[in-house]
Amino acid sequence: MPSTERSKRVDAVVLRHSDWGEADRILVLYTREMGKVRAIAKGVRKLRSRKAGHLEPFTRVILQLAKGRDLWIVTQAETVEAYQPLREDLERMGYASYIVELMDRSSGEEGANLPLYRLLTDTLQRLAESDDPFQVVRYYELRLLDLLGFRPELKVCGNCGKPIQPEDQFFSAEVGGALCPNCSKGVPGVRPMSMRTLKFLRHFQRSTYADAMRVSLPDPVRPEMEAAIQSYLMYHLERKLNTPDFLKLVRKKNL
Repeated sequence: MPSTERSKRVDAVVLRHSDWGEADRILVLYTREMGKVRAIAKGVRKLRSRKAGHLEPFTRVILQLAKGRDLWIVTQAETVEAYQPLREDLERMGYASYIVELMDRSSGEEGANLPLYRLLTDTLQRLAESDDPFQVVRYYELRLLDLLGFRPELKVCGNCGKPIQPEDQFFSAEVGGALCPNCSKGVPGVRPMSMRTLKFLRHFQRSTYADAMRVSLPDPVRPEMEAAIQSYLMYHLERKLNTPDFLKLVRKKNL
């Protein structure tokens, strides 16, 4: 563990947990003070455990941690925000699971990163309050890519460098963003992209959250936008996430 302190008080979001031994759980946390860390919650699976309800995924908590031999040990836990609306609707729960899985997979145990922590907590709050969780999540993806240094290029062709013209274009995760029709031929994983979708992507990329939410994404734009961003994320993460398939099943049932 990077810290030499024997104990630490942290503001954290629970990203995921897994059972350990007969009654313990291993937690993966994203903290304001230390970034992503792992900790063990001893006895939390016992019926009388007082900490169990505070340590569920996408819960924001204040934790007192003690330094163990290999992992931090959770000695106290207090819920700051449970984001209850996310637990009362299956689709919102799916989006929340996607948000924390994406943060987990895209970050390492590299120390504190306050912008990433704020993006995570702001997005969970927005998701709990918004009437359109789809737009909240698309904004989160683009801000996350910015903070990770993987901002897609949407104004000029990623191959020839010429400005994108007002006509339907293409998109390639491998090239790093938009491609003009002349450069799209033979590029692996290239996908068509309407100029309308590209304009909405640009708007979300350059805008504050409030400005981005002032527009309403048309139905034809939504699947194209989602597929493009997620293909870009998967390319840079070099792995497939579990939650997008679950979300597709939930949305299909809601139709």
